[in-house]
Amino acid sequence: MSRKKSFLTENRDRLEAAIGHRFADWERVERALTHSSALNGKQGSYERLEFLGDRVLGLCVAELIFGAFRAATEGELSVRLNQLVSAETCAAVSDELELHLFIRTGADVQKLTGKRMQNVRADVVESLIAAIYLDGGLEAARRFILRYWEKRATGAAELRRDAKTELQEWAHAKFAVTPVYTIDERTGPDHDPRFTVTVEVKGAAPETGIGRSRRAAEQVAATHLLEREGVWQKQNS
Repeated sequence: MSRKKSFLTENRDRLEAAIGHRFADWERVERALTHSSALNGKQGSYERLEFLGDRVLGLCVAELIFGAFRAATEGELSVRLNQLVSAETCAAVSDELELHLFIRTGADVQKLTGKRMQNVRADVVESLIAAIYLDGGLEAARRFILRYWEKRATGAAELRRDAKTELQEWAHAKFAVTPVYTIDERTGPDHDPRFTVTVEVKGAAPETGIGRSRRAAEQVAATHLLEREGVWQKQNS
């Protein structure tokens, strides 16, 4: 048994208290926190759980904001949803839970920093949601999601506009140019792709965003540029 797995088992009570759920099947938690790089090509990573957890998270957060913002339009709800299920927000939840202490990875992944490691931290949160769902059902998953997302949803600052629209208007007004978006990289399996996109505005330094669709990555890149230029105040996830 690896050191990480031993640490996870030894700290089961601590993690379950943070999650708010007592697991009947602890092996699901171990799988949810195991990156494929730790398995030397064997099966048993969190990838399948991540696929399911992403959908459960989306459903519960959509339900949350649908009830919390009764006057919001479909477009406003979509913007809120995208922000709340983003890799940045999921990684912030991972940090709050201190999941980095429990994630099992290979040596190559342990060396990753920045956005690449942010994605791993985000992935394990979604995988953990799937483990909770499979172990305790939708209500158990909903309780966990409300515990960590409700404050982020209802405590958020005033709703922002669509980032691409805001950036385009700013670029036209300041530089009389239109932002240009370029796909730098597409990684991941077909069922769960990751796009890296760079946005360029002539007269300003470019910015990069990562998302599960081209549009989502473009929104992230536009947000980063708007925040860096002071058009938008940077928000904490």
